Amino acid sequence: MPKVINILFILIFLGVSVSSFSQENTYKADSSMGIILRKEISWGIIAHTAGWGVNYRTARRITAFRKSSFEFEAVSMKSPKEIKTINPYFNNSKSYVFGKLNNIYILRAGYGMHKQINRKPLWGGVEVRYFYYGGLSLGLAKPVYLYILNFTSIYYEYTISTEKFDPEEHFLDNIYGRAPFTKGFGEMSIYPGIYLKGGFSFDFSSAHEKIRALETGFILDLYPYPIPIMAFRNEYHYFVSLYLSYSFGKKYNRSLKEAKQIKKSQKDKNK
Repeated sequence: MPKVINILFILIFLGVSVSSFSQENTYKADSSMGIILRKEISWGIIAHTAGWGVNYRTARRITAFRKSSFEFEAVSMKSPKEIKTINPYFNNSKSYVFGKLNNIYILRAGYGMHKQINRKPLWGGVEVRYFYYGGLSLGLAKPVYLYILNFTSIYYEYTISTEKFDPEEHFLDNIYGRAPFTKGFGEMSIYPGIYLKGGFSFDFSSAHEKIRALETGFILDLYPYPIPIMAFRNEYHYFVSLYLSYSFGKKYNRSLKEAKQIKKSQKDKNK
C-alpha cells in the first residue's frame, strides 16, 4: 500500500506540473458558465499508508482563486509492526495480529484553505489547487479481544473463552483467533490531539456544478499522551501518513436555480 500511494502521488504531480506552470499567469474569474458558484459540499474515500477512511467537507469561495473549508474525517490507523498470523494446530482458527493491544481510530475536525494553481480550460481538463488544514485530532483506542484456548486435564480437551489480550498470559499456542469486531467498544480510551495536513487537489469533473477530484498529500497527528498499539513496543505520540483520496460532491449557490433561469431567458432573447 505505501508503494502504491507514493507512485500515484509522483505520477499525478508530474502529470499536471507542466500544465500548471504554463497556465499560472492566465488567471481569470471562474465565470465561464455565467455563474460563480460560491459554496461546495463533498464526500471522500481515503487510502493512506496506515489504513482507510472517509471524509466530509463544506467550502466557501472567498475569491476566484481561494476558498476556505471545514472538514471532518474518520480513519483507521495501524502500526507498521503488525503481522497477521493464525494458530496452525486448528483448521478453523481465525487470523489475528499477535501482540496488538488496541485497534486505533482517528476522528479529525479542522479548518483549511485552498489556493488555485491552474484554472480548468473551457474545454475541460484538470483544475489544480494546493491546500493546508489544521484542527483537532481525537484518537480512539479499542482494546483487542481474542478467543483463548483453555485446556483441561483431559488430553486434548479444551474450552474457548473471549478475553482481552494480555501479553503476560496469552501466547501463540493458546490463542485460537480474533474475537468479534464489536467486542471492546464500551472500553475505548480517548486521546485528544491536533493534526496538520497539506497537499494537492486535482478536480477533473467535466460539469461546472459537480466535484470529481483526486487528492494527495500528508497528514501529521500529534498527541500529548502516547497511544499504545503493540505490546513490548514504544507507544505513539504522533502518526505521519501519506494519503490518496477520491472526492465527489457539488458546487452551488442559494439562488442557483434562479440564476440558471435568468441565464436561460437571456439565451432565449438572443436567439
